[in-house]
Amino acid sequence: MKLFGYLSSTPEQQVPLELSEATLSATSAELREIAGFLLRAAKTMDQLGKSFDHMHLSDTLRQFENSPALVVAVGASAQGG
Repeated sequence: MKLFGYLSSTPEQQVPLELSEATLSATSAELREIAGFLLRAAKTMDQLGKSFDHMHLSDTLRQFENSPALVVAVGASAQGG
């Protein structure tokens, strides 16, 4: 697993930076919603196999539309690389 992100102060940034740490500042209810999203993403990844690319939290849970983007993407180890 790797973490990547963009700086909110640099919207024109084209390439994400690899992060050594990420902090979620959320309520317990939000964390439960995010956990459910991650479980759904894992299930979808298993179902779609190699055709799975990525999923956005805000596409699945509309209450996160105005939050920073959380995207689950296929990692190199999942691609066999």
